[in-house]
Amino acid sequence: MSRVRAFFASMTGRIFLILLFGVAISASVAWSFAEGRRQMDVRRIGVERTVDRVQNFVTWYEGASAEERARIGPRGIGGVRLAPPSVRAVAADPALTTAVAARLGDKPVFVERADFSSCRPPRQPGERMPDVAPRPGGPGRIEPPECWVLTVSAASETLRLVMETPLRVVSDPLVLDPVYLAILALAAAVLAFFVARMAARPLNALSRAAGNLGQDLARDPIPIAGPTEVQNAARAFNAMQTRLKRQLSERTHMLAAITHDLQTPITRLRLRLEKVEDETLRERLLADLAAMQGLVREGLDLARTAESAEAAVAIDLKSLLESVVEDAADAGQDVRLTGSVAADVRGRPQALRRLLLNLVDNALKYGGSAEVSAERGPEGVIVRVRDHGPGLPPEQIEAVFDPFVRLEDSRSRDTGGVGLGLTIARMLAEKDGANLRLRNHPEGGAEAVLTLKAA
Repeated sequence: MSRVRAFFASMTGRIFLILLFGVAISASVAWSFAEGRRQMDVRRIGVERTVDRVQNFVTWYEGASAEERARIGPRGIGGVRLAPPSVRAVAADPALTTAVAARLGDKPVFVERADFSSCRPPRQPGERMPDVAPRPGGPGRIEPPECWVLTVSAASETLRLVMETPLRVVSDPLVLDPVYLAILALAAAVLAFFVARMAARPLNALSRAAGNLGQDLARDPIPIAGPTEVQNAARAFNAMQTRLKRQLSERTHMLAAITHDLQTPITRLRLRLEKVEDETLRERLLADLAAMQGLVREGLDLARTAESAEAAVAIDLKSLLESVVEDAADAGQDVRLTGSVAADVRGRPQALRRLLLNLVDNALKYGGSAEVSAERGPEGVIVRVRDHGPGLPPEQIEAVFDPFVRLEDSRSRDTGGVGLGLTIARMLAEKDGANLRLRNHPEGGAEAVLTLKAA
């Protein structure tokens, strides 16, 4: 059900619904109007045929002998016959009077509707009366027979005729055939689905490109294709990508140049500070200079991270974690691999190694030890790096990813860095499509949770 709701919440699903109901409703309305027009045409043709029969009877009567008139007239020809004395007129019919008069020329005509039961001749033994009741489940409704009384001047006498119409099956214009509705719904659904997919495809491509832009500004531009509006949006997006790439490159080059040029005066300062005779003052100045040098070094790391062009490949995560932990342990640091999983992940090898080293280094600085583990998760492979330090204030967990942010109430300045380690770590993770977040472990300390894409 969640996938169905997601589909109808999307642009494709909404276009699909609009087209489906629009096509179905418009086709149904058009069908109703067409059916109504067809019924009107059927009635018009019926009137014309009725007029033809009246004309034929009058023409026959005028040319027939007295014997033929007496023998055939009461039975009639084509539903037109001499009127019995019992026929009862109900109301005048001006429309049919005009139609018959126009056909017969100068003969005076007057047409009235009559009671059908009085029009019928006496029923013969065994004769069945026509069934005028609707047939349940039939294709339509049965229109009962109608009867008219016509007074026509012909052959030097005035004829009084009755004219009957047969039973007719007519369909109600407002009732749609279920088979027609099923075919219409299926055809409209197929058409609407493909049109919706075709209309939403360029927008989906633009959405994917926008989502991937934050991970890789160097990605290929979006192809300029589709409707004019989509082409304009693609051109604007490509222009935005070019401007962002240029601005980031300028910022990165500026940062790299500044930090690189600062190393020379910092080295000269260190040499000159070594000559300070006051030992206490010299140690304080050297400590400040070391902090400045660390800031410059991490600034260079941040610039290199933004400019990295390393290709993504499949990486054996278990071997990489073992290598990172062994290197840290060989350096005398308290780092342990508490759990691992044999899995390949997709990323840049050097960047991922540096990311893990930053997380381990962060745990060592602020917790004194690091526990590294890995497991499979629903969205990929999850790597956890936990320390046993004081943890993080819940309201500032996201803030520590910002550049130069250090939490003084829970982190020691003497053991901490300059506040770029986690910034670089998240930047490296995002460039590989991974997700990095921090949380306080239920048993104490902070834990970095890195979710990597499986290869």
